[in-house]
Amino acid sequence: MSSSDHRNWAGNLTYGATRVERPRSVAELQAVVSRESSVKALGSRHSFSAVADTTGVHVSVADLPEVVEVDTAASRVRVSAGMRYAELAERLDSAGLALSNLASLPHISVGGAVATGTHGSGDRNGSLARSVAALELVTADGSLLHLRRGDSDFDGSVVSLGRLGVVTSLELDVVPTFQVMQSVHEGLGWERLEHDLDAVMSAAYSVSLFTDWSDAGPSIWVKSVDDEDPDRRFDGATRATSARHPIPGADPEWTTSQSGTGAWWDRLPHFRREFTPSAGDELQTEYLVPRSQGLAAVQAVRGMADQVRPLLLVSEIRSVAGDDLWLSPSHTTDCLALHFTWRPDADEVLALLPVLDDQLTTFGARPHWGKLFRTTPERLGVAYPRLADFGALADRLDPRGIFRNVFTDEALGR
Repeated sequence: MSSSDHRNWAGNLTYGATRVERPRSVAELQAVVSRESSVKALGSRHSFSAVADTTGVHVSVADLPEVVEVDTAASRVRVSAGMRYAELAERLDSAGLALSNLASLPHISVGGAVATGTHGSGDRNGSLARSVAALELVTADGSLLHLRRGDSDFDGSVVSLGRLGVVTSLELDVVPTFQVMQSVHEGLGWERLEHDLDAVMSAAYSVSLFTDWSDAGPSIWVKSVDDEDPDRRFDGATRATSARHPIPGADPEWTTSQSGTGAWWDRLPHFRREFTPSAGDELQTEYLVPRSQGLAAVQAVRGMADQVRPLLLVSEIRSVAGDDLWLSPSHTTDCLALHFTWRPDADEVLALLPVLDDQLTTFGARPHWGKLFRTTPERLGVAYPRLADFGALADRLDPRGIFRNVFTDEALGR
């Protein structure tokens, strides 16, 4: 294994895999799965948790044949699971199409982002997984399984943590290409934000708040479409006249443009696709809470500011629309997402996480599967009410348990 395969992007996790297989066809992938006793799919390695770890064989789908098949009539695109969103966005835009939303980084793989419930922001925008209309995966016996929206196992198989098989391709809903204007607003203050939090989050197509939980209050990153006028909604705030980075004081060179209007793929992410992260000197945690509990959760974290701030680079607050996917953090409810980008002080961060978990569990918080958390299996079972059903589905599709790992066993209470 190369050093890049051996560790995740942030460098906080050393994988236990014995080797990495890189099949160049679906048939080769089926052969690998059929002969091995322990397999885990490896995406772009942007998960901070051990969700993709294994003591067996890692399988990368990045070398499978590239697939981008647009069905304009159905408003769908079939895409290979190993493709990065930046690559897919370029192909879609050239066809006059778009995805409804993107995550902060466009460098993550489609299959990995979907499997962990990754999302962007926007009151009407669901997670990236919500756009999945169909998927193909290699199951434990090496056979191909095709599932479509409406099939009995579909809702349990999209956000799957790699536990059900190795996904080879997905069909995604697409929309006509569109333009987005991005702007940053500062100085609104916590009092006004907490009074009007829902109005702020719904002020534009996509809204993110960046904060260090100090009394100064967050900056507001606004991605607007059509005739939305965020300046009218943020009376009292100052619109930034120069580029900003989410982390105050950091070089904004690689952030997407915050002036004028541009293509959806060049404004919805926070970071430009030309910027390929080579190292991540940070750790990340994220909890999603029901929108009805969002303000109370924000206030609870503010009350922990003295504990959180010494370890923090920045926090982001986003909104995510609900979906029907069993292991999605926004399952059946619209959510407010509280994201923490930590300094790379692993021992201190891991010591704080149970305290943060105790605070946010009160509000029905669900941890993001690809981030660091210390939620107990009992709490996960309450937060994710279909977790036991997912375990039964995994037992049925993977009776040999070849896609198990310590992470999924702990999540399922096994």
